[in-house]
Amino acid sequence: MTIQEIQEEIVDEFSMFDDWMQRYEYMIELGKSLPLIDEKYKTDDNIIKGCQSKVWVHAEMKDDKIEFTADSDAIITKGIIAILIRVFSGQHPKDIIDANTEFIDEIGLKEHLSPTRANGLVSMIKQLKMYAIAYQTQLN
Repeated sequence: MTIQEIQEEIVDEFSMFDDWMQRYEYMIELGKSLPLIDEKYKTDDNIIKGCQSKVWVHAEMKDDKIEFTADSDAIITKGIIAILIRVFSGQHPKDIIDANTEFIDEIGLKEHLSPTRANGLVSMIKQLKMYAIAYQTQLN
């Protein structure tokens, strides 16, 4: 699936819920299904700066596509990174770099997060795109 198709799928999933409590519960469920980072990558180097809670992300290149794994010490944050990894993992670096993230506004995520969590969300997206830029330069 393309990034756009995955984003549309997520928007559809979130539109099934009537209120934000249900959406938060769904995000917590998504966090539980997150491809977990290997303990050896839970280092300060892999912590996303700018997040209120700890979020570790690891990226690996496999067949010209980036595979992400992550974890967080907070359940909502774990759900947020799970959504982002679902969108970007298994995609070509160039597609990640070029991807827009308007789907986050479409599901209303940013407006329902505290300012510090919203900043953390932006930091997560930036970090995933930085990995993509790094891998793209290796491919060039």
